[in-house]
Amino acid sequence: MDQIPLWAQIGAVFVLLLCSGFFSISETSMMALNRHRLKYLAGKGAFGARTTQGLLARPDQLLGVVLIGNNLLNTIIPVLTTSIALRTFGRDNLVLSVATGIVAFLIIVFAEITPKIVGATYPEKIALPASVLIAPLMRLLKPVVWFVNLFSNTILLALRINTKGGRDQRLSTEELRAIVLESGSFMPTKHRSILLNLFDLENISVDDVMIPRRRIESLDFDAPFEDILHQLETCYHNKLIVYQGDIDRVLGVLHVRKTLAALHKQELTRETLQALLTDPYFVPSGTPVFQQLQYFQETRQRTALVVNEYGELEGLVTPEDILEELIGEFTTSIPRSAGSRTGWTEGGECIVAGSMPLRELNRWLQLTLPTDGPKTLNGLILETLAEIPEGDVCLQIGDVQLEVLQSDDQAVRTVKLFKPRPRATAKAPQA
Repeated sequence: MDQIPLWAQIGAVFVLLLCSGFFSISETSMMALNRHRLKYLAGKGAFGARTTQGLLARPDQLLGVVLIGNNLLNTIIPVLTTSIALRTFGRDNLVLSVATGIVAFLIIVFAEITPKIVGATYPEKIALPASVLIAPLMRLLKPVVWFVNLFSNTILLALRINTKGGRDQRLSTEELRAIVLESGSFMPTKHRSILLNLFDLENISVDDVMIPRRRIESLDFDAPFEDILHQLETCYHNKLIVYQGDIDRVLGVLHVRKTLAALHKQELTRETLQALLTDPYFVPSGTPVFQQLQYFQETRQRTALVVNEYGELEGLVTPEDILEELIGEFTTSIPRSAGSRTGWTEGGECIVAGSMPLRELNRWLQLTLPTDGPKTLNGLILETLAEIPEGDVCLQIGDVQLEVLQSDDQAVRTVKLFKPRPRATAKAPQA
């Protein structure tokens, strides 16, 4: 060691510190690297991405190489520094203690803390180029790594720790939801809203998105034929549910457009009308929305009638109703209230029908009324009051104030909603 020039020894110390820092920064950056982002970069052919994937696929060997190199260098640096101190100042205990402290400080700052902070801050920029240098080093040190891992794997086996079970990490729905919520400015607001609505579809059924029984536009086959013709000429939808006497006795679904030619030629009769009916498609109440969407694809149906366990008609659901849960309202529907569809007035009021579904109401007026119980506003009010109100009644549900305007012996018909006031932010006390 004495034959090596002093400047060469000091230079070797700094080179070894840099090499130790390289192993530290490589380890931290690779462990902090986003695996999904890495998979995307590998598919795009980014430099070093596939090599990094190969290294991370064998974490025991990767960590073996990095830690062996890092600890080996951190062991050589104090030895070399002690030699420099003895050569320069002689055998002085105080000098050796000071030299040991300086070396420890240099290793902690320049070979551990600083590189690891940088590696955690810029994992992608560092891990991909570093993998190109670590990959051949891993092949070179494979026998040494195997020998060291032999002991570590034996200890893990004795502790019954399965290292392979944790490699296949799958994100839960709530974790994916949290990622979307935290995306911030990286994702357009509309896209983020659609993804969040998609996660919510797992927890809802057709009962949450269907058009309730009272709001279904239907045609009574036994009605006077003049009334049938008038309804066909003024109906709001292209498809009508045709029943006989009672809406629970559904005959079929009528495509109104198919009756236009017969209407113009004045050849439409009850027999012609019955021949144009298509068989009704029934689904049980409580069917998950995702499952129903798949049924629509398989059966090529566009209208499904929701029935309860007694065979009674509960409502009607279409693929458009499900899509509206994802991207918001876009189809034509019956106006929600007797007023208009403009939402809140300048005074912060809105009059709606009691039969309006809560999910649709929340989406339309940006409210947070609970949807885990009753499906309609009428049901929520009756559940809150535990009775059918006889007159004008005011109540508050959550942060929404409501006033019952019209009701009868069966249900609440019309409700006035008052726009919730924004919550005032707490101000810091003044000195």
